Amino acid sequence: MNLSFFDQFSSPHLLGIPLILLSLLFPALLFPSPNNRWISNRLSALQLWFLHLITKQLMMPLNKNGHKWALMLTSLMTMLLTINLLGLLPYTFTPTTQLSMNMALAFPLWLATLLTGLRNQPSTSLGHLLPEGTPTPLIPALIMIETTSLLIRPLALGVRLTANLTAGHLLIQLISTATTALLPLMPAVSVLTALVLLMLTILEIAVAMIQAYVFVLLLSLYLQENI
Repeated sequence: MNLSFFDQFSSPHLLGIPLILLSLLFPALLFPSPNNRWISNRLSALQLWFLHLITKQLMMPLNKNGHKWALMLTSLMTMLLTINLLGLLPYTFTPTTQLSMNMALAFPLWLATLLTGLRNQPSTSLGHLLPEGTPTPLIPALIMIETTSLLIRPLALGVRLTANLTAGHLLIQLISTATTALLPLMPAVSVLTALVLLMLTILEIAVAMIQAYVFVLLLSLYLQENI
């Protein structure tokens, strides 16, 4: 029984072929292909408004040099948001519950922001490792602490996204199992559990959206430090 709760996090296979790539590409089919019209229908207008809102929020902390990353950050935000929300549907697989995938997204993008800072302004980027006015005896310890905090940033990004989504999926499965089990024994308690499940599902929709936004927002803040 304990293993069945975690089966939802195992990558599906068909004839020995992992289907995680298909689950990553499927959300792209939900967005209409571009054409020569500015606005073709109401759905396209709503999507354009939503993308404009995302881009505005992500680019607000950045200066003009950081606006070159607008397409990448907005695309990443849209992909994570779509995958997280689709993963809440029954009998679906959520790729963002895999730590390996989240680290594969977090580490290269964090490294790109770090290398951008070291290339454009190496003195300022290295200056973040030692706060101004630090007493001389504390300099080696503070450099080690700041270097460690810098290196664990991609790990924190990946673990935060994985842990929040995994915990939410487990809670939904546990409460839904309890609701089904209590239905023939205690119908009144089962109805109350179903109401808790409904509220938890609404909460998980919010968590899926917030975690996608936090992931990309932290990347944009790391970028702002280095440009």
